[in-house]
Amino acid sequence: MPEAPLAPVSNQVTGDRYRITVLTSRMLRLEYSPAGRFEDRATQMVVNRDLGPVDFRVVRDAAGVHVFTEALILDYDEQAFSASGLTVRLAGPYGYHSQWRYGVPNEPNIFHPGNLGGTARTLDMIDGACALEDGLVASNAYAVLADDTIAMAGDWVAPRIEGNTDTYYFGYGNDAAGAVRDFYRLTGPQPLLPRWALGNWWSRYYAYSADEYQALIERFEAEELPFSVAVVDMDWHWVDVDPKYGTGWTGYSWNTDLFPDPPAFLAWLHEHGLKVSLNVHPADGVRAYEDRYAELATRLGIDPASGQPVNFDVANPEFLKPYFEEIHHPLEAQGVDFWWLDWQQGNVTSMPGLDPLWMLNHYHFLDSAREGKRPITFSRYAGPGSHRYPVGFSGDTVTSWASLDFQPYFTATAANIGYGWWSHDIGGHMFGVRDDELATRWFQLGAFSPINRLHSTKDLFAGKEPWKYSAPARTAMGESLRLRHRLIPYLFTMSERAHRLGEPLVRPLYHLDPRPEALAAKNSFAFGSELLVAPLTTPADRRTTLAQVTTWLPAGDWTDFFTGVRYSGGRTVQLHRPLGGYPVLARAGAIVPLTDGLGVGNPDAFELHVFAGADGDFTLYEDDDLAAPRSVTTRYRYGQAAGELVIDPASGALDLVPGVRAYRVVVHGLDGVGAADEDGTVLAAETAGGPLVVELSVVTAEGATVKFTGERRASDNRVESRIFDLLATAQIEYPLKDRIWRTLQDEPDTLRRVSALQVMELEPALQAALNELLLA
Repeated sequence: MPEAPLAPVSNQVTGDRYRITVLTSRMLRLEYSPAGRFEDRATQMVVNRDLGPVDFRVVRDAAGVHVFTEALILDYDEQAFSASGLTVRLAGPYGYHSQWRYGVPNEPNIFHPGNLGGTARTLDMIDGACALEDGLVASNAYAVLADDTIAMAGDWVAPRIEGNTDTYYFGYGNDAAGAVRDFYRLTGPQPLLPRWALGNWWSRYYAYSADEYQALIERFEAEELPFSVAVVDMDWHWVDVDPKYGTGWTGYSWNTDLFPDPPAFLAWLHEHGLKVSLNVHPADGVRAYEDRYAELATRLGIDPASGQPVNFDVANPEFLKPYFEEIHHPLEAQGVDFWWLDWQQGNVTSMPGLDPLWMLNHYHFLDSAREGKRPITFSRYAGPGSHRYPVGFSGDTVTSWASLDFQPYFTATAANIGYGWWSHDIGGHMFGVRDDELATRWFQLGAFSPINRLHSTKDLFAGKEPWKYSAPARTAMGESLRLRHRLIPYLFTMSERAHRLGEPLVRPLYHLDPRPEALAAKNSFAFGSELLVAPLTTPADRRTTLAQVTTWLPAGDWTDFFTGVRYSGGRTVQLHRPLGGYPVLARAGAIVPLTDGLGVGNPDAFELHVFAGADGDFTLYEDDDLAAPRSVTTRYRYGQAAGELVIDPASGALDLVPGVRAYRVVVHGLDGVGAADEDGTVLAAETAGGPLVVELSVVTAEGATVKFTGERRASDNRVESRIFDLLATAQIEYPLKDRIWRTLQDEPDTLRRVSALQVMELEPALQAALNELLLA
């Protein structure tokens, strides 16, 4: 992996036993070594310490050394690091409130929640919330990460220098996004994901046969439920093994009772557009009954006739290379695309400080890039720096509302440590209860998650097939799965932005707006550059039939992607949706490209959603899905004042995309608007209400311009018709419905309407749902 672990000498302040490296004006590396030897190698966490020149000054006096940057002030007594001898504080308005003393935890208090969290190794067996490790963002302006991880020496690993202290200080104030961007500069970027990884994944812990799995995929196809990844859990290999070998938890040989012709099975899945991942629990090594035992044993100097097991020793390079070449590569030659590394056996190896999970992630990811393929692995989080090895498996969660409620917060907060590609067990893995509403809300969250992988345990009643649920749930689930695939052009572009710009797909709202109100909206998140999602994670009110969520909206106008309701931002709002609805809001000026089909390739046709109210600019990214990609970009520009949408000529490797593409442009937020091309030819008649839809064919190398005609007035929210629909479906008394409706008809002024409803002492859920529409 590319690395530049040695910082320039000009950025270093040194003494006999200490070294202070000014990495940026807001980031410091603080080392103390009793032996005076310092770590210049890359580590598990850090690969690049040359972040460019930094303007700073140093003052030495009787008290010690003082370092001043544009943003930070460091005071150090030049002794062994201590709370009294080493402090850092932010310059400017933060002052002493931001002072950090070495070794003193950043504890929350009544004024500050302190560190806002990073992520956790696993959600195994968690029902609801769990503790998070620290991240890079804190309400009191600074965060600290200790780097005691293993060193990387060439193409292998080595222990760290014994007795050394190695700490990184991040003083980014309320600039959460800046802290994460510089963390990627220090630790390496998130890789660009394969495009197919952004579709739906089917996964279930279940002993499928090849015929059963193929029949399932055919049923999905018949119901137009798209999937791009087929995960086969551990029953692909033998699990009922002779007790003399131990358990069948670890395995590397196909169960030919279930899969009599593995290459044919894998080829069939590929023919149906699916990439394939197999689950492996590697801890028990390779035992004598495995198909490839003799080849691996021979290479390791073990007599195959002895039956001596090959122990799993990931810290031994003499083991790891043959392990890949004799065990994994032959299975990949049959058609396995990537591995689900299900490591559950702790963080200790024969090398002190070396985490076996990190070793698995690191080397499997690198190995998967053989032959120019875009690398990917699927495994648990192994600490800071793990973002370099997507995708993350969060573990076996409990099926409950509490687990669903924690999941969006957990996913977004992981951005605070740069970990952007979590894959959860969508719908929950085990235990819990059957609840169609819960399952539906989880499907909807999955459509707006980094990775959407349905999963469930080995239970006859726990499958996530949509046809196993009630009709309303089944419909909403199918819509969510189809929407996910239609979002792939947007998602893949966001994946490239995450890689190039250091901007994770899912981020907490305080990355956009640092106000305390944004901190309170713990479950809401930015979904790429254009959208905000406020997940529904509690049951609907049984009287209104609507689920509710409270969220902060950053300043500006926001439009519901599905309903078209516009909201003014810079405030906290309550949103209410029926089972088939979900709160996804687009900022004014947003441009969101969808594919007009359900495949995962570079599409022939787009549905381009444009949200009026401000200028918009979006550059679509597409490529060939290889490790060293050839790419093509297409820029879309919306001018609010000019009243036009410009589709620029595509640039780059144009042979990767169709020469002519169909566009269905959907413009939200304007009434009394029509459309014409540059020559004045009418493309769409003026709308009286609802979004404007324009159909056109665009030559990729030439682009096109759509001119919007007519009054182009901002859409109203059609409040009365929406309230009528709300009352029509509410499970409340008919006289109460009539009374509310008459009150609204008698009073045209919005604030008086709200006041009149207030004195009626309506049930809180009903009052809140009405207020949402009246005050949007």
